[in-house]
Amino acid sequence: MALPTTTKHYFWPKFGALANISSKESKLPPLKSHEVLVKIYAVSLQYRDLIVGLNKYHGDFPEELVPCSDMAGEVIAIGDEAGSQWKIGDRVCANFAADHIAGDTSPEIQKTAHGGATHGVLTQYKAFRPYSLVQIPDHLSFEEASTLPCAALTAYNALMGPVPVKSGDTVLVLGTGGVSIHGLQLALASGAQVIATSSSDEKLKIATKLGAHHVINYKTTPNWHDEVLKLTGGRGVDHILEVGGSDSLDKSLKAVRIAGWIHTIGFVGGGTPTEVVFPTIRKACFIRGIQIGSVAQFKDMNRLLSLHPEVTRPVIDKVFPFEEALKAYEYLESQAHVGKVVIKVA
Repeated sequence: MALPTTTKHYFWPKFGALANISSKESKLPPLKSHEVLVKIYAVSLQYRDLIVGLNKYHGDFPEELVPCSDMAGEVIAIGDEAGSQWKIGDRVCANFAADHIAGDTSPEIQKTAHGGATHGVLTQYKAFRPYSLVQIPDHLSFEEASTLPCAALTAYNALMGPVPVKSGDTVLVLGTGGVSIHGLQLALASGAQVIATSSSDEKLKIATKLGAHHVINYKTTPNWHDEVLKLTGGRGVDHILEVGGSDSLDKSLKAVRIAGWIHTIGFVGGGTPTEVVFPTIRKACFIRGIQIGSVAQFKDMNRLLSLHPEVTRPVIDKVFPFEEALKAYEYLESQAHVGKVVIKVA
């Protein structure tokens, strides 16, 4: 089969508005001897992708940045010095940060994050270093697998960190976006009790259907931390997936148990800075920032997904065709989704 010589891709000619996203066809550079060429079938969107386009996520970006970090695709060519790990036809995802192989991240690793410091994956074809790729579990489609590199791995890193979630623990997930839904599923697969929050009763019905033991509407129950304490007999929860930021952190500090873990992942709620010193001392709790995860963690997570294929099956709210990437971004911005928004590339 003749290899492609061009790729159609999206890019940001300038930031500040989603309508700025553009597409064009570019020449593919020759495959380097140490690279693997992948045909991309599906890309999932993250909140980060949204705020990059809106110029609310600051950093050093390459000119005409190709967006997005999360993909699933098929190996179609292998460089002569790329090793024997991959073969033509293998189904793969790329890790969020290409050089995060194992252990802690670093400033150097952060510079290899797709869709930010380096060009992203919203393209038909892309070359990767072989060590940055991970095999897709057999039971997942390309669309489902595209949700794993950021949302699923972030939730896994949070729950399987220094003190991993265990059977009998209680996990609080805030909202019903991608990280929270993956977190709900991974917690259930680990034997934990799950409490989920949302501003929508309809979304909470979906969370209940997915297995959440308790749900709280934070619009009708603004002091939701009191309800969490009530549900846990005053003890508080063992782990919190904190995606709200300043707007919810104050209540998370009240809802966590003594010596529990708050995993700070996002800041979708906005709000003013929260006083954390005294509440953290009072609870003797841990606030841990999460920056996605490593290739090693990705492989570990995939083994868990394969062992519990149904309870952990990714939840996809809507799939958009490649030509409608802007509509996919606008749908993500509306916050109408539960789980993930995916773009079908091929």
